[in-house]
Amino acid sequence: MNSKKQVLIIAVYAGEIMLKNGAETYRVEDTITRLCYSRGFSYVETFVIPTGIFVSIDAKNTEDKMASYIKRVHERSINLHKVAMVNEFSRAFVNQDISIEEAMNQLKKIDHCSSYHIATRSFFGGVISGFFALLFQATLLEASLAFVTGLIITWFLTNLNRAKMPVFLANILGGFLLATIASFFSSFSALVDIDKIIIGAIMVMVPGVAITNAIRDSILGDLLSGLARAAEAVIIAVSIAFGVGASLQIWRLAERMIL
Repeated sequence: MNSKKQVLIIAVYAGEIMLKNGAETYRVEDTITRLCYSRGFSYVETFVIPTGIFVSIDAKNTEDKMASYIKRVHERSINLHKVAMVNEFSRAFVNQDISIEEAMNQLKKIDHCSSYHIATRSFFGGVISGFFALLFQATLLEASLAFVTGLIITWFLTNLNRAKMPVFLANILGGFLLATIASFFSSFSALVDIDKIIIGAIMVMVPGVAITNAIRDSILGDLLSGLARAAEAVIIAVSIAFGVGASLQIWRLAERMIL
């Protein structure tokens, strides 16, 4: 049997990768539990919240003390590809005889695998913005301007995330820049509806995954995690609204001063 410490490190590392990349807390708990049970431990208790992982394990017929592990999770983003890869690793670890060293190497490879290139993310952020604008009955011109705005905002937010800027401050700045760009475009023509541009471009900032996970965690009984994720989603939404509102107000004041 592998040592408790080694198994704990593997299980918690797998859970950490999932949690910081957007997985639901119940999925993280289930993965950690399965990984520990697969190595012969009879007692496994896991408690996961959006910012931390707590695990205790013990084995039958041993005089060793119970082993526990606490891991603080500071970074959170959305990368469901990594979540899927950890799921595949978990199935392989449970069904096959994978050594601790090999398991750790696989997890490190997953953790450090590169995300989509910033140009790719920015382009598809623009595509999302343009099509959402069309859904709200925007003209082709307005959808094109929403595409450009969404592209710039996605590029901007990606760089802020790489710079480790707090998510709430990043969303305030992102919302401010978004509304400023939309106001700039609308100032050139009365035919351009600023609302359609803002509605389309803001979709790349909406915390949809956080809201979905909050609902799923609450339905499954993880009320603490559900409330924490819901609070995070609400604060993000408020920060976006604050940034957009501040930009629009400043733009209106500037127009009055000029006129």
